[in-house]
Amino acid sequence: MDTINKVKSISIWIFIVPFVAINTCLILITNFHDLFPNKEHIIHNTIPYIDGGASISRTARVFPTYLIFKPAMFLTAYLLIRYWIYIKTIILDIHGEHKNLKKILFFGIGSAVCLIIHSIFLGIKFDYDLYKLFRRVIMLAFIIFEVVAQVYLVVTFYSIKNKLLNFINIRFLKLKAILVSFLVFVMIISIPIVSMPGNKHLKHALEWDFFVGVILFYVLTFYMWKKQK
Repeated sequence: MDTINKVKSISIWIFIVPFVAINTCLILITNFHDLFPNKEHIIHNTIPYIDGGASISRTARVFPTYLIFKPAMFLTAYLLIRYWIYIKTIILDIHGEHKNLKKILFFGIGSAVCLIIHSIFLGIKFDYDLYKLFRRVIMLAFIIFEVVAQVYLVVTFYSIKNKLLNFINIRFLKLKAILVSFLVFVMIISIPIVSMPGNKHLKHALEWDFFVGVILFYVLTFYMWKKQK
């Protein structure tokens, strides 16, 4: 099926584009200080994956890093929408209608829409508590929608795995199941940490590491599907 080859191609770019973008922003803001006209935006000596010295938005919402981050997130959202539509096509072709299909599409495309909204408003400053809450809710919605879509997809693939054996490497499906289980576990134990005041550096480190975990799902997708002739 040509659709499977398209999913393989798209999935690896869903990992590469945001991963390169956020880390490019991080490298620029911590090492190339002359590029930033506002010196208050500069960040020194941090590896946020470990020490949580800055949030992703802190590195990406200022000039010139937002010139990299925003287009990359728009492209990622577009690829996500295509990915989930292709997944629907593959399930219909191999199995037919499935009870989880509408849920997969709703949460998958919903995550992409949330990413677009978050990227549009990133860097726009309004000193209103309601606006700040709106931005946090949109980012949280992106994470929840994306993880829920991944969970539904893995559960659905396991329910029809006998029909998928000629199309996928079952070992990578198992790895995807382990990954999404871990992401759900981390989300649950992080609720008290995120909801309570303080713990800023821990929250930032969780944000960076969790984001990489979410997009790592698509690397496993790339290797899971067998290339179709």
